[in-house]
Order: sequence, then structure tokens, then C-alpha cells
Amino acid sequence: MFTLAPKCKTVLAMAGVGLLLNSNISAQTKNPVLVKEKTTFQTGAAWRPTTDSRADVAIVYGHGDGRRETFTQRIKSWTDRGYKAAFMTGMAWGGYHDYFTGKWDGKPHFDEGQKMMNGDTVWHGGNTPYVVPTLNFLKYFKEQVVKKAIDNGIDAIYLEEPEFWNKAGYSEAFKREWKEYYGFDWRPQHESAENTYLSNKLKYYLYYRALKESFTYAKEYGKSKGVNVRCYVPTHSLINYAMWQIVSPEASLASLDCVDGYIVQSWTGTAREPNYYNGIAKERSFETAFLEYCSMKSMTAPTGRKLFFENDPVEDTRRDWSDYKKNYQTTFTAELFFPDIDNYEVMPWPDRIFDGKYFTSRTSNERAGMPRSYSTQMMVMINSLNDIKTSSNRTSGTQGISVMMGNSMMFQRLPTHDDGKAWADPYFSNFYETSGMFNRVPTNNKLMDPQLSNFFGQAMPFLKRGVPVDIVHIENVGYEKALKDTKVLLMSYSNMKPLAEEPHKHLAAWVRNGGVIVYSGRDDDPFQTVQEWWNKDGKKYKAPADDLYEKLGIGTNPKAGTYSVGKGKICIIRRDPKEFVMEADRDGELREKVEALYQQATGQNMLYKNNFYLARGPYEIVSVMDESVSEEPHTIKGNLIDLYDPELPVLNQKKINVGEQGFFYNVDKVPNPQTPQVLATAARVYEEKVTSKSYTFITKSPLNTTNAMRVLLPAQPKKVTVTDAKGIKIAGFKSQWDAASKTSLIGFENNPDGVKVKLEW
Repeated sequence: MFTLAPKCKTVLAMAGVGLLLNSNISAQTKNPVLVKEKTTFQTGAAWRPTTDSRADVAIVYGHGDGRRETFTQRIKSWTDRGYKAAFMTGMAWGGYHDYFTGKWDGKPHFDEGQKMMNGDTVWHGGNTPYVVPTLNFLKYFKEQVVKKAIDNGIDAIYLEEPEFWNKAGYSEAFKREWKEYYGFDWRPQHESAENTYLSNKLKYYLYYRALKESFTYAKEYGKSKGVNVRCYVPTHSLINYAMWQIVSPEASLASLDCVDGYIVQSWTGTAREPNYYNGIAKERSFETAFLEYCSMKSMTAPTGRKLFFENDPVEDTRRDWSDYKKNYQTTFTAELFFPDIDNYEVMPWPDRIFDGKYFTSRTSNERAGMPRSYSTQMMVMINSLNDIKTSSNRTSGTQGISVMMGNSMMFQRLPTHDDGKAWADPYFSNFYETSGMFNRVPTNNKLMDPQLSNFFGQAMPFLKRGVPVDIVHIENVGYEKALKDTKVLLMSYSNMKPLAEEPHKHLAAWVRNGGVIVYSGRDDDPFQTVQEWWNKDGKKYKAPADDLYEKLGIGTNPKAGTYSVGKGKICIIRRDPKEFVMEADRDGELREKVEALYQQATGQNMLYKNNFYLARGPYEIVSVMDESVSEEPHTIKGNLIDLYDPELPVLNQKKINVGEQGFFYNVDKVPNPQTPQVLATAARVYEEKVTSKSYTFITKSPLNTTNAMRVLLPAQPKKVTVTDAKGIKIAGFKSQWDAASKTSLIGFENNPDGVKVKLEW
């Protein structure tokens, strides 16, 4: 057994299509040519040898000066080490104490914090409330935060987490914004479904405006200094925000030319949120992460925006190292199943990852730093992201099944109202008294949409059976590419509402041209009757779906059944999708309808299995799901380097059991196999030099981590030399040859100053 021993431990109008924003966009937004920035990480600290992860970009977090370094010094500490520097700060919260305390303009602004019904502010730390982004705050934000970053040479700005809590909406600042936006006095959101909808719609608009104002300023100010400033939004997925009862602009940002891309903030903390399937509510980290990444990809893909996928080797909640490792591996696997994405934020907060101490087990109160085996595996995984490329291959399974989502999912994440009485529901009795709703699964099925079950009820019956379902955002159906690969579209207005009529025109045209819709819903939730476009200005529909039905020519409120429309069909199931997953064995009706319609549309039968597989060049990815069609493991064969094993063994086959994942480098698929090269490594490789008899390179990686690397060579090395940055030979390194794969396994202690390796044969 090869074991490495470490040495030491412009503001949108409300009227008309007010919040449709981008549903009728026919051409892609033109983006500037981007500098190659494949991998990133975010940090609030200056460079340290223990956190030198060697991604391409160091995103420096926060504009403030610390006790040890100024903002300028923090940036320089990373650029001096060869990183490209970018800037990130919170859009809804951050180090903006001088604004709230009155230091900036002589007036305190705590009334601009997000407040709950009981009058308490939603805090993100001392003197740091979640913000109601007023125009005055945005003036401060542009002048004191954005300008400062650009003046320090930053040309990429990331404004993260534009978040407004559902439970908030009671501050004086919010009431003023309500009057300005709607033209009538503020209404308490807890009094009716309509008030809830209006309140959340305003929250959504306020952060759309905030990002538009901030990014437009950044680009204009940058241009005045000869700098092309690129602007990104790091954000949770729509799925997670809807589950955690937070409102954010999400897909609406596609309408903004000033947005260049996004970071998908999916990680253990979001993916472990329980959901229902087959009558059981529990954590399903792989499936949830898969859908989160899918949601963000589909939100972005038609627009051509750049997308970074993120996950986290630790997480915000303190747990034990084995829990972190299991879920990191799970979510990491999920992000790899999207072969058209190859940009990644490899980690947030390296300081807490490399230098933090967490529980050694679930039953112990002892804390320790990251186990050396985990840090080696993590660095192998991270360095694979520097190498892995996009692929035209698709994740295995039946293609063309999509689920529709919309931003309004965030607007109605509250219990059934019933004239306001439902606020007495025990589950929500302290809704406005608590700071969050994380990891709480309701048992009262009378709730309108427990754990977003009206979404998962459409996706999980197929995802769990090995169908890589896609997602279509209703805001994007105006893009030609949005429905291009969809054969059967699953949709419901039980958990969302169309924010304008325009998407129905595109959907009706798509169906007439051969598309198939399966619509599930009773259309009887209280949000069906809120004052919106479908029941005012001459329209008198009782539910928004009636407008779609009429455009399809089947009349309003049709009965359950399948209707032919031009070359396509619409199938109506008069059940809310949550009914398919909140009770055991209730998804049969949905599956049978979809299976038959898919066969009619494509001439192919749907394939069910318990796994996903994808090859991306030499990389092969596998996940085997539980609660599926079988308990059989999936066996993968080849000349495989196991990238989830810190010792990087070469295997001729590997069995992946139910509930597990695998990530491999197939030596048989090496590009240019006659060329010596590093195939897998826990350190980043630089300055490679190849001669007819030798291969030399330098590796860099954080201090206090151990490198393991597989190096492909034409022959077994006769001599291996390892030296430090000063040229001093390093003793005690490991070297083993594997004749079958023609790879040498090298192991030594990492160093950010560089370790030079020379192999001679």
C-alpha cells in the first residue's frame, strides 16, 4: 500500500411586462471577449502559504481595511504570487457600517435594514443588517465600494447574494419603496396571499434595480479609466432560494447587458436541504445538487453568459470531517455531469478549509484540522478542474425531459392563507420570529408547497430513475435555444405564476410545431387570484393557465386528458405535482403519461436505470442512486486512476455501490500518450520541460498538504530527483512505478514556493 506520511501535522417600469424582463428576447446579449479565467476562489484574507490553492483567480472579498492589511495590500498579496485578482462583496450585506451608523452622510440608516413582522431586524452580523437597497444606499455603494475596487486595478466585480428574506418586508424603508413602486400605501404581507405576492415581487424588483445600478456604474466608471470591467453575480440557485424562502432576481438578470455571468453557489449546505420523494422527506444531496446546477445552467445557457460552478469542501454549519468529505464528493460529482461547463469556483474561504478545525466524528467534541488524506484528495479534485474541458458527450439516459421553473416560485413560499387564518398553522407560528427555515421539514401536508414539493414532484420521479432531466426557465422561452432540446416539458402553476402573457405565445407556438407539454395542477391555490395580468386590463381568467389553454385552442379550464394541438400535444393532469412525491407510490400517473407521450414524440422508449455516467475526455464520472429501480452497483472498467482515492491507485475496474459516486482518469484515453505528462496531481504543475530522456516540472500547492501525482512516462524512471525552491534535494519522497499504466506515482510535501521534480529514464 502506497501511503504518504506527512512531516507535520435604469429602473424597470412596473406596468405591463414589469417583471417579465427577458421572456421576449430574440437575440443573445453581446458580451466582450473574456480573459481565460477558468478557476477561482474567494477569500477575505491576504495570501498565506497554507491557503495558496493555485486557482487562476483570487477573488478578494470585502472593500474594508483590516488591522493587518489594507484592501490594497490584500489585493497585492495575491497578485504578487501570480494570481489575477478580482473583487467580491455582498449585495445584500457587508462591511457597510459607515452607512448604517451615519458616518458616510451624517444620518443613521438602520431603518433600511430588512425587518420582520415583530420589528426585529434581520442581521448578518454586528451593525450589519440585510439591506433594503434604496437609491441612497446604492449611491453610497457605488461611490464607496465599487469605485474603490476599480481604483485598485480590479477589472472583475462579483456582487454576491442579492437576497431579500420572505419573512422581512416591514421596515419603514420598504414601506416607502412600496408606495413609490405600486402607487398605493404598503400592505402587510401576512394578511393575504395577494399581499404576500406583491411584497415578494417588490423585493425581487429592488435587487434587480440594485444590480443594474451598481453594474452600470462599474462599467461606466471603468470605461472612464480605460478598463473593461466585467460584472458577475454569485448566487444560490432558484431552487435553494425558494426552499430557504429568500427572494432574488435570478433569471431576470438575463435582460441586463451589464451582467457578464454568474457563480452557482451550490454546496453541501444547500444540497442537503431535505425534500420529499416516495412519501419520505430526507436529505438527497446528489439529486438536489444536480438540479441546482441544472437550474442555473438552464437559466444562463440561452444567453451565452459565463457560468462558474462552485462547491465547498467544508460548509457553513459545523459538522465532522467525514460528513464534509462525503457531501463534498457528492456535490462535486454532480457539477461534473454538465459537460458544457468548465469554469469553477474551486472553493470559498480557503482559510476556514485549510486552517479551520472541525469535529473529528459525529460523536466526538474533539476538533482537528483537515485530515491529510482529505486535503490530498481535495487538491487532486481541484487540480482536475484546472484541466477538465467541455465535451459534446451527454450524461447517460433518456434525453429531452424538462421541468419548467420561474422566478415567481420565490413569491409564494408561504402557507395556504384561507383568509389569513392559516398563519396560525403550528409550523409557521414562529415564522416571523426566526432567522431561517433551514433543515426543517413540515409534517402538515395542508401547507401549500412543503419543501418545494411541487417542483420536486415533477423532477424526482424521473431523476431517481436515471433520467437526466433538464430545466427550462419560463423567463427564457423567448430565446430560440431555450426549448431546442426539449421533447416533453413538465410544467405547473401550482408553485409559480407567469409574470407576463408573452411566454404563453412562445409555448403555444412550440407546441404547434411539435412540442409536448404535460401540465399538472389543480389551479386552486390562493395565488391564482392575485391581481395580475391574467385578471385585469380586460382579461378575466380565473387562473393564468387558462390563457395558455386558450392560446392552444382547447378552451379555458379543460378537463384532464390529452389534447392535440397542431403537430404537438398538451396533457393535463388535475393533480398538484406535490401529490406525486409526498405519498408513497403516487408518481405512476405522471410517469405513464410522460412515457407514452415521449414514445409518440420520439419513437423511442424511456430508459430507466439507477445511475448516471459521463465521459469528458479522459475523465469518467459515475453516480449510483438509491431509491431507484434497482440496488445493483455500477461497474466501470478500463485503465483507471481513482481520483477520489488520495493514493491514486490504478485499477482495471471499480464497482460503485448504491449511494456512491466515482471520478476517474482513464489512462487509455490520454491525449498525446507518447508525451510525458502529469495525469493526476494534488499540486498545480508549472514550467514543464521534456527531452528525449527526461521530464522536469515545478509543482505548487498549499503548505501543510501532501502531494500525490500520477505521471505518464515512456519508460520506468531510472532516477527521480525532488528539490525545493532553493535547489536543495528533498529526502523521503515516495516513488512507485506501475508498468501496466506506464505511470510513476510520486509523493512529497507540498510547498507554495515550488517543488522541482525531474524524472530520467
